[in-house]
Amino acid sequence: MELSFKPDLDEALEHWRAFWNKDLIKRPCCAVTAPRDGVKQVGGPPYPTRPTDDFDKELDQAEASLACRYFAGEAMPFYEPSFGPDQVAAFVGGRLDYSADSSGTSWSVPFVERWEDALPLRLGHGNSSWQRMLELVRVAGQRGEGKFLVGTLDLHSNFDWLVGVRGPDRLCMDLLDAPELVHRAMDSVRELYPQTYNALYRAGNMAGRGTCGWLPYFSEDRWATVQCDFSCLLSPAQFDEFVLPALTEECDFLDHSVYHYDGKTCLQHFDSITGIRSLDGIQWTPTAGGPPMTGWVELLQRFQATVKNVFVSCSAEELKSVFHPALKPNLVFYNVGVETQQEADDLLKWLEQNT
Repeated sequence: MELSFKPDLDEALEHWRAFWNKDLIKRPCCAVTAPRDGVKQVGGPPYPTRPTDDFDKELDQAEASLACRYFAGEAMPFYEPSFGPDQVAAFVGGRLDYSADSSGTSWSVPFVERWEDALPLRLGHGNSSWQRMLELVRVAGQRGEGKFLVGTLDLHSNFDWLVGVRGPDRLCMDLLDAPELVHRAMDSVRELYPQTYNALYRAGNMAGRGTCGWLPYFSEDRWATVQCDFSCLLSPAQFDEFVLPALTEECDFLDHSVYHYDGKTCLQHFDSITGIRSLDGIQWTPTAGGPPMTGWVELLQRFQATVKNVFVSCSAEELKSVFHPALKPNLVFYNVGVETQQEADDLLKWLEQNT
């Protein structure tokens, strides 16, 4: 594989292979991005894309934006296809509404009135969103050949998938009134997860190129972010009964996976999540209104004590003064943005000299 936007690809691949083996070469795994010297900067396309958008125009802007960035260390140039956070609900018949103020989000309109009538859920049922996404990923794969990668989708799967099609309030009542139907619904989305991933994997021609995503990890094999944001409203017993089996299946299906851990209200599930043997890492998201990432070092150390890697997005100074002295270098992936190519190169040299 060659990527014109990543001339040092071979060296980066060696670091990624060491990282997934919980090893390191000279320094921690680190993705550093900066504006490319002497090149006018171009912003990326608006987020999210809509199924009705002109995909060629979208990819023209994405490619122009990637061409003017410097991808140092383990940073990989990629385009992230996305119809928004709840896109998987649209893939099985839901409708996506997009914010009119261009705030960069979308949400699903729940459509399941009775589980008995809706199950099993099917890809492509009810609208064209699924076929349009396959087309977007296919076109992106063709456009990126030899230049950039196509990211895996942000799949809000397992219980979050049910939230998107049923609605959080009614799903909460279902847990009390009809848990057997919730189990049937979970069985449906558990079957859909590998089908969804594999179809996108083929459409984007990711075999031989590798996989990456909105968390800028990279794997030469099948990788994805897994999550369950709704877990903040589930008791530990409910989480273990309804969510944990699905999460475990997702991690077992993937070659590598990282859990998007969204806030302290989900920490009641710490042991269950970190106990998934096939889960590689944790991306901790600080609670809104709470301490910034620098205030969670002890929690990151707890995650590393379970032999999971941790994702740390921070400034170069925070990396040097807060995180690098405290974290195991073979179990951390740093994501850093700097202002110049020289700063990017200097940070990587500093890591080599101080590891």
